[in-house]
Amino acid sequence: MSDTEKGEKESQRTVFVMSGSTGRTVEEVVQAGLAQFDAPEVDIVQRPKIRSVTAAVKVVQEAAAAGAILFHSLVDPKVREAVARQTQIEHVPTVDILGPVLSALNDHLGRAPRRQPGLSYQLKREYYERVDAVNFTLAHDDGCAARELELADVVLIGPSRVAKSATCFYLAYRGIRAANYPLLPGREPPEELLQVDKCRVVLLTMNARRLQSIRRERVRVLGSGPFGDYTDQDAIRRELNEAARLAARQGWQSIDVSYKSVEEVARDVIAMLGETPRRAESAS
Repeated sequence: MSDTEKGEKESQRTVFVMSGSTGRTVEEVVQAGLAQFDAPEVDIVQRPKIRSVTAAVKVVQEAAAAGAILFHSLVDPKVREAVARQTQIEHVPTVDILGPVLSALNDHLGRAPRRQPGLSYQLKREYYERVDAVNFTLAHDDGCAARELELADVVLIGPSRVAKSATCFYLAYRGIRAANYPLLPGREPPEELLQVDKCRVVLLTMNARRLQSIRRERVRVLGSGPFGDYTDQDAIRRELNEAARLAARQGWQSIDVSYKSVEEVARDVIAMLGETPRRAESAS
């Protein structure tokens, strides 16, 4: 090794970041601290998802071999104690990022912390999933961007005024990417809808008299216009029957929303999807 290489190696320091979850919280704190030192040459070594005593001890030994300082955000008492013992044995400088915070909050709130790794990341992920779902639902409301229906966690279909949009936005707030597509009388559904997994398509339907009442109120609010058979009960009945036949033919599930609130309909949809939507499963 040349003198130059030795000098570079000696000037560069190593920082180990250990966490029971993603390690993002610890790294953000470390990066905030490093910003005060005029961009020093620092090698940050990430060791996330350390949840056993054996794994934690191994990381401490790695840090000792590298002559590193160790930052961690461990919350499991057994793992924390093991790290405290091993760092003393190995003479590894250590900073417990969450320890003082948990102790102070414990004293102030008068209750013990949950000591479960990843809670902060989970809360952030749930927030961003809700934002993403709402944006998706806005972009895929009332048949918009039909070519992207396959990307939805669920697609709600049905005639006009069966609360498709309202239900979709309620689902989006729960982090579910919901799209909706209107079934128009006498028109075949697009191929993009037929290609969606049948388990993720749900027909919302309603009895003819109830739907007629809702549509009449809609017409009253909108005023005069070329509404045709929009509020005719016989035409509505034919429209509903046509939608039911399509759903039966395609193997789609359906929900009668005649006298249900949006919250009730959304709960039914979630139950049909299973415990978690497809996207959430892939992210876990």
